[in-house]
Amino acid sequence: MASLEDLETRVTALEEQMRHTRQDAAAARVLAGTADRDVSEFKQTLNGHTKVLNAMRETQIEHGQDIADLKTEVGSLRAEMTSGFTKVNISMAQISRLLQQVVDKG
Repeated sequence: MASLEDLETRVTALEEQMRHTRQDAAAARVLAGTADRDVSEFKQTLNGHTKVLNAMRETQIEHGQDIADLKTEVGSLRAEMTSGFTKVNISMAQISRLLQQVVDKG
């Protein structure tokens, strides 16, 4: 059987280990609390970024539709312009022919 002194030494060592273990546990609780707050802040930040990205996506979709509408409108204007220039060219050719006839007669 262990002697009383040996037992006292072992109990003292165990008490010291328990004191260190309690200190380590307290430090771990503090770290866990800090980590929990950090995670909460990161979640809030991430949620904010997600909202901004979703808003930007909505805006990009709207802009894409606006660009598609503008392309259609520009295409229509180009067709009208081409048609108008064709009519002007035909009319200029007719005027030139008529002027040439007048010059030839004169």
